[in-house]
Amino acid sequence: MKQYKYFSTITGLFCACLVISNILDTKLFSLFGFIFPTGIILFPIVYVFGDLFTEVYGYRYSRKAIWAGFFSLLILVVSLELAKFLKPAPIWNHQSEFEIILGKVYRIAAASILAFVCGEFVNSYTMAKLKIRQSGKAMPIRFVLSTLFGQMVDTAVFICVAFIGTIELSSLIHVFIAAWTFKVLWEVFALPVSVVVVTKLKKIENEDYYDIETNFNPFKVD
Repeated sequence: MKQYKYFSTITGLFCACLVISNILDTKLFSLFGFIFPTGIILFPIVYVFGDLFTEVYGYRYSRKAIWAGFFSLLILVVSLELAKFLKPAPIWNHQSEFEIILGKVYRIAAASILAFVCGEFVNSYTMAKLKIRQSGKAMPIRFVLSTLFGQMVDTAVFICVAFIGTIELSSLIHVFIAAWTFKVLWEVFALPVSVVVVTKLKKIENEDYYDIETNFNPFKVD
């Protein structure tokens, strides 16, 4: 297997952004009349990384990064649950606050795990297929289109699992439209940076992979 200079480092940053965004998602905020989960300030970066993995290294390596992110979230959930059930020290009087805020992370992270896996694989698959169809040209277009579809799946799954039963349906639809639109626009605004970074990374890694004979089974281990 070919060894890459920056794949491991980028995967680490990818997992860090994913875990931090899930903790931030315990809060909803309002901006210009729209409601957003706070993790949205960081989570779109995860999809930029997703585009980078597939565009440079191919779907096979993107799949490795996605599953690394999956297990990072799983560790977060298990760790927080263990922390919640540990008996607080007599000098620490914030158990209720800890459970109110981080206690929500269990459902948020469970929702994000499912949404993340579904959305990232849709994003990566779309990227890989468009790259072949476009013969490697028009990279910004496939960045946006893959995010459009990937974030649609991710946002819909996340909002339904994380908030259904706690928020009215009309509000859920409102949050979905606002979050999906924001994420896609974020991708568009980030294009000047992401295109330059990906182009330079291709040169550094001496790689520009095309998934012509790739097995797109998300559960394949290789």
